[in-house]
Formats: sequence, structure tokens, C-alpha cells
Amino acid sequence: MSARVDLWNNGNLVQDIFLGEIKVPVKVLRNDSFQAWYLLQPRENGNKSSKTDDLGSLRLNICYTEDCVLPSEYYVSLRNLLLKSSDVQPISASAAYILCEVCRDKYDAVLPLVRLLLHHHKLVPFVAAVAELDLKDTQEANTVFRGNSLATRCVDEMMKIVGKHYLKVTLKAVIDEICESPKPCEIDPIKLREGDNAEINMENLRYYVDKVFREIVRSSISCPTLMCDVFYSLRHLAAKRFPNDPHVQYSAVSSFVFLRFFAVAVVSPHTFHLRPHHPDAQTSRTLTLISKAIQTLGSWGSLTKSKLSSFKETFMCEFFKTFQEDKFTESVKKFLDDVSSTESKEPSGLSEPVHLKEGEMYKRAQGRTRIGKKNFKKRWFCLTSREFTYHKQQDKEPIFTIPIKNILAVEKLDESSFNKKNMFQVLHGEKPLYIQANNCVEASEWIEALCRVTRCNQKRLNFYHPSAFLNGSWLCCKATIENTVGCARCTADVPADTQIEIDGDRETERIYSLFTINMSKLQKLEEACGSIAVYQGPRKEPDDYSNFTIEDSVATFHTLKQIIDIVEKLNESHEKYQKKRSSSAKYGSEENPIVGKVS
Repeated sequence: MSARVDLWNNGNLVQDIFLGEIKVPVKVLRNDSFQAWYLLQPRENGNKSSKTDDLGSLRLNICYTEDCVLPSEYYVSLRNLLLKSSDVQPISASAAYILCEVCRDKYDAVLPLVRLLLHHHKLVPFVAAVAELDLKDTQEANTVFRGNSLATRCVDEMMKIVGKHYLKVTLKAVIDEICESPKPCEIDPIKLREGDNAEINMENLRYYVDKVFREIVRSSISCPTLMCDVFYSLRHLAAKRFPNDPHVQYSAVSSFVFLRFFAVAVVSPHTFHLRPHHPDAQTSRTLTLISKAIQTLGSWGSLTKSKLSSFKETFMCEFFKTFQEDKFTESVKKFLDDVSSTESKEPSGLSEPVHLKEGEMYKRAQGRTRIGKKNFKKRWFCLTSREFTYHKQQDKEPIFTIPIKNILAVEKLDESSFNKKNMFQVLHGEKPLYIQANNCVEASEWIEALCRVTRCNQKRLNFYHPSAFLNGSWLCCKATIENTVGCARCTADVPADTQIEIDGDRETERIYSLFTINMSKLQKLEEACGSIAVYQGPRKEPDDYSNFTIEDSVATFHTLKQIIDIVEKLNESHEKYQKKRSSSAKYGSEENPIVGKVS
């Protein structure tokens, strides 16, 4: 028995073109992944497909993209041009914006662009700039960020990349419960089957919605810093655009975190790696109803009371009557406040870091090499959603501050280190901060709070030293190098999905390829900018460039010229590399494959 894979090209307008087939013996396929190179073969029976022992078929739509990534120095000019996009005025004249304008499929451009900007810590200012442009064209506060603009696409992609682990720690447990122990939740009278009890179904749905909702609104402490920074920026811009609407600052955030993030993940958990497979029909319907409810509840924080008359389905109107209590609205508002707080203290005073825990403990003086009581000082500790600080006394200015995003691990410290109990350590960029709590319960509470607020940090450690570094060596492993890798595995290993692996050169090469494919559009746009700069009269309709945003023709022309020059130079580098590779690669290798049949 074998599995046959046919490869077709659907680019022909008349009919699909058969490219070849392979047959893989079932016996070589194991439960885990299987990887091998197969040479495409012609059909054994000519042009007709054999139906003998056909156990079924699966049609796949495959998009194959091949990029030849050059050494990093070749991309310096293009990379720098893209990274300074947020500083260009107006933003529509920047290289990043032009890239998304000329690409037919915006997603093709947004994905590598977001990853590149994210890798170089330039995403937040770029999103803020394109969001501000988006808001200029928004006339009503209730439609803020509801369209499919460049700003919303960038935020969507950012949430998918950065928020994977956040989704997992927030929703996976409850989604697993819904999928593995499903309860009937259909409340539409038309879709009820014989024997279904509408009241029981509504109670089941209410239970699931309440559980998902509670998990979401208490998850703000785990929201990644980057997402909070983006949400803060969007909230500030929306409030600035509609200063007379007190609710727009909430709808600007809820339109993303509820409508485009949590609600989408609930209805399609498999696409966000919360479930391995697509759920069955009944479970899928349950998830759809829950997702609808979460979208509605999420908008209550921005629109105060929900207008039940706005529901198209009367059964949903009846269902939501039980969720009209003020506590749901207040929970949403508090959650939106929390996830859109920021470190920077803007004069607008829109938000402040969320206070989580505080209390008096002892800290060991930094850099001391001897053990002694004088090395331990009583300090007032304070933990917020943004930073961990200690103060000489309560209500005094902080003596030492560690940004939450800089915390690498929080672990217990062996009693033998300083002959003291109830100690733990906070590992960050500098020397470890050693702290002694007043009792074991307090120590556990602080460790749990610190671990919870830092569990989505991207640079968390896998290993640590259980003891201190004293008198020139680690007491635990006797290593003499202070910054050596830890000798014990962290109690909470770094989840694989919190680590964002981005190859900046690969993303830049993809962007170069997109510019190359759309070179004719770039040249037409360049000509259009030149014409506008020279001709100041009324614009003729229609124009080849009427679909493009040209706010400043001179600035746009300057950027286009830079893009075209850089792309042409990269074209030359690619041609030289391809010639060198084809002449040096061994015949029969992947780089220089054999053409024709292999005997």
C-alpha cells in the first residue's frame, strides 16, 4: 500500500497542468514527521489517473516560495531604509508603507515587514504612525479600527507572533474542557434537535461563556509587554482623534484584543495551536456561540450598556439578559485599562501600571562577598505590571528598579547560601537580587506573583544557580566564572512558543523579492510623483496611481528612488551569486539538481 501525491500547476487559464507524482510506501510513514526528497515521476498509466485501490483523496493548495538569502552586509541599505520608516513624514512616503501599497496581497508584505520591525524593536512607532493615518480617515468613533487597513493588519500579525503563549496560558485549559467534554449549547430554536432541552443548553452555554470570560479578564498580568505598548499607543491616538467620546479609548483596544484576538482564537483554536485538530460540528457550533458572546461582552467595556435590540437573533438577546450586570462591564474596563498601561508616564495620564503586590522583606546588598547580618537590609518591595522595585520605606522613591521585561527567572535560593530560610532570587541583567521573605508562605506568594507576571518574557532562562556566588565561586557547582550558565534547570522551563525566532536577513530578502516583483508599479508611482510635483493643476481621473496614497509627492519620490536604486544593486548581487553557485555546486545536489530521469 502506498500514498500517491500529485503535483499540479493551476496557473493555466484553460486547465490545471500535471507536473508529476510520487508514491510513498505506507510502511515508511511513522507516527511522527517524515522527511525525504523524492523525484517527481510521470504517471505510470499515461495521462489517466488510476482508480485502483483508491482509498480517498486530499486536494491541497500549495504556495511555494524560494528566496536566496545573501550575507547580511548586502541588506544593510534596504534594512536601514525600512527601519527608519516610522521617522518619515508623512508615513505614506516611507519605504515600509510603499511596500504594502504596491503589493496586491497585503498579507504578503505585512508578514515579513512586521517580523523585521519586531526583530529590530521598531514595530511600535511604525504601528502608531500608520494608525494615526488610519484615524484621519475615520469619521465616526464607533468604527475605529474596524476596517482592514495596514494598521489593523500589522497589529493582527503582531498579536499572532507575540501573543501565542499568552493565548495558550489563558485559554488552552478551558478550550480543552469544551472540546474533550462537550456539552450541548445550541440555543437557536431553529437548530434545536428533537429531544434537546433549550434551558439546559442555555445554562451550559452560560457556564462556558462565563468561564472563558473570567479567564480573559484576569489574564492581563500575562499580556506581553509589546502588546501592551501597542494597545497603549492605539488608545492614546483614538482618544486624541475623538476627544469628546469617553468610550473610544476602550473600543480602540477591544476591537483588537477581543474581536481580533480572543474571539478568533476561540472559534478557531486549531489555527492558534490551542488544539491539534479542527473540532467536530457540534463543538464548532459551541465555540462559535462562545466567540459571539465574547465579542459582545468585550465591546461592553467601550459602549457601556449593551443595546439588546441590536441583536439580529432574538435568542441571543434573551441569552445576554443574564450578562447585563455592571460587574461584567467593570471587569472589561479594568482589563482594557490593564493591557493598555505603559511604562512611560505620558502627560495625558490615560493609564498607570497595575499594582500587584507590596510588602516588607530583606534584601542582600549587591556585590558583597562576605556573609553577615549587615549585608541584609530591610526594604519595602513593590510589584506592578511594569516593574519590580524596592524602597527604603513605604511611600518613598524607589532605590532600585527592575523592569518586568528584564526579569529572566525567579527561583528559590538554597538555605546554605547565607544560612537563612525563606530566600529567593530574582535574576535579571545584572547581579542576582537575593531576597528573604518573613515566612515560607510569603516567599511562595512573591515567587508565584513574579513568575506569573514574567512568564511571557521572551528571554527567560532555562538554567540557573540554586546557590550564591561567594568568594570567587558558585557554592552549588564550584564554577569560578560568575556569568557561567546555571547548573540546575529552572523550575518553570521556557515554553518554546515564547521564543520568537526571527531571521532579519531572510525577512529583508523576502521584502526585496516583493519589491522586485512589483518593480513596474514602483516605477509608475515614481513617474506619478514626478508629474504631481511638476503639474499643480487638478488631477485627472482615472489615474494609474489613483489607488495609492500620495500625501507628499516630493518625499514619496525621494523614497521610491532609493528603493529602486537599492533593488537594482541587489539584483546585480543576486546574479553574481547565482552564477557562482551554479558553477561551483556539485551536479546532482539540491542546488544543482540532475535534469531528466535517473536510472
